[in-house]
Amino acid sequence: MAMLTQAEFGDLVRCLADELGVQRLRDKLVAMRGLVTRRGAANAEALATQLWQLTGGLRRQVPASLALQGLWAEQVGSKLGEDGEKALEAIAEQINACLGERDSIVEGKEAELDTLLGQYQAKLAEVVGAERARIDMLLKAVPAVADRLRAGVESSGG
Repeated sequence: MAMLTQAEFGDLVRCLADELGVQRLRDKLVAMRGLVTRRGAANAEALATQLWQLTGGLRRQVPASLALQGLWAEQVGSKLGEDGEKALEAIAEQINACLGERDSIVEGKEAELDTLLGQYQAKLAEVVGAERARIDMLLKAVPAVADRLRAGVESSGG
């Protein structure tokens, strides 16, 4: 799994807060033992900063990391439904076929990988929106693929 940058992590928390509301997000994180108190950050940016420090940007396997990843998967999964998930799984299998040892990109498969990543992102964005699709893909991507995704975002200006 790739590591999110602090800005990408902030986007993840902001998307959850936009959907649930900051207080409801905090309440859910407390219920999942990701946070110990309902008091604290009054906005998504402050909450993201607090969670970044607790989770090490999701690098640490702590309750806050597990809670955030669980909430994210729940939000995306509820929008996709079973059919959407199956369609994405089929594309993900093809993407994984472009990866070799140590999750490196197989030489000569770069163009195929880029095409498949575009298909996956387009299908996911239809349901959850472009920003959430980008974050979800970065959360699931191995480092070599995440680098490719980021390079595509930078080159397209977005």
